Amino acid sequence: MNGFDITIEAVECGFRSYPYRMPLKFGREVSTDGALVRACVTVRGEDGRTACGFGETPLAAAWSWPAPLPQEQRVQRMHAFCRALAAAWREERTAGHPMEIGAHFLAHGLQQCLAKENEGRACADEMTYLAALVCCSAFDLAMYDAYGALHDVNAFDCFNARYMNRDLAGYYTDEFAADFAGKYPEAFFAPRGRTPKKLAACHLVGAQDPLVSEELTGEEPRDGIPVLLRDWIRTDGLFNLKIKLTGVDFKWDYNRIVRVGRMALENGVKNLTVDFNCTVEAPEYVCRMIDALKARDPEIYGRILYVEQPFAYDSPARGIDVHEVSARRLLMMDESAHDWRCVAQGHAQGWTGVALKTCKTLTGAVLSLCWARSHGMAVMVQDLTNPALAMVSHALLAANAGTIMGVEVNAMQFCPDASRVQAKVHPGLYKREKGYISLETLGHAGFGYRLDEMEETNDD
Repeated sequence: MNGFDITIEAVECGFRSYPYRMPLKFGREVSTDGALVRACVTVRGEDGRTACGFGETPLAAAWSWPAPLPQEQRVQRMHAFCRALAAAWREERTAGHPMEIGAHFLAHGLQQCLAKENEGRACADEMTYLAALVCCSAFDLAMYDAYGALHDVNAFDCFNARYMNRDLAGYYTDEFAADFAGKYPEAFFAPRGRTPKKLAACHLVGAQDPLVSEELTGEEPRDGIPVLLRDWIRTDGLFNLKIKLTGVDFKWDYNRIVRVGRMALENGVKNLTVDFNCTVEAPEYVCRMIDALKARDPEIYGRILYVEQPFAYDSPARGIDVHEVSARRLLMMDESAHDWRCVAQGHAQGWTGVALKTCKTLTGAVLSLCWARSHGMAVMVQDLTNPALAMVSHALLAANAGTIMGVEVNAMQFCPDASRVQAKVHPGLYKREKGYISLETLGHAGFGYRLDEMEETNDD
């Protein structure tokens, strides 16, 4: 014990839903609305003082739980699972730093809750571990926010020897422990004191997004917010675009990259990335795509910074060797990077980067970050269409991780009204200006939400 340890005192959670202004296609599914869980965790310090913290995460079933079950049914089960997790977090008795508590809960409490949730269910109906992580992340985030509030320090300034009881070696298996002896997460973050206050924004070009006026159906929103890609680029000053693809229709995917790529070249966009969302069956599909672009459209090919998650969630476990893809372009794990063990497995199979997400818990994201950095992997922070408070921890992770290209942010595209209250306090965080988002208005302690001011400006 070092004077900074905490224990869990109380845990609550609540939910809200909101519509998308535009449909969002992920893999083979389309979502037209979102659901958000907010967790409140109260912690007690060694001196008896208490503080409460908050964490939010979208319950994105289409992304985290591919299954034949209707999307609405999966979301409702995630609601119920969050309530079960709240009860389990209340029973968590580990004392220490949030990473100690979070790692213990991931290894025990979460596993027990998931086993109970899936007990007696058919395989096709079982909740995935990724969906369970998404639900758990709100509580994990809230604990870090509470810890920062209790000690009046930013949550990301607590990952060092002053606050932590043990170094990173204690969080990895014996095979890797020696690599982390005497090291703390802060060593793998952006240098302290130089954490950026602005981040380059990466815009999502959804597979159903209209690119030109001829593709408009008349059902698009008329809310003064852009719909067409060229309007987004010019209005927000964008210079990074992420292109969603099908992974199963080569001609459509190739033409989509070329159409978006030519529009990007015409409008000064510097970087492109392509995201297949786990739908590709074999590396040959991606290799053929990259090679065709290199031969036919070399300027567009040259703008592609990386390829994101072409293969299924369980591709590391299936042993898919991806070296021939990563030899052509940086290859980022996303959906398959559940935790640092998956990252290590993927690295051995040829993956060269990892996309971090706060929705897999901050504890897990930091451990994955440290493992990836220590093994020469590139790091990016990707979105889950994070609105409201979920956007804050998401952007802070990107700022502290030191990514290769800012951060993906798309809630302003699909659900800006869900962040209306928060945007009054942090306008630069929820609207992109000259291609950037701003973290300059965030407060000092925890994640710096400034919730008291949000309550004062809440018109609801």
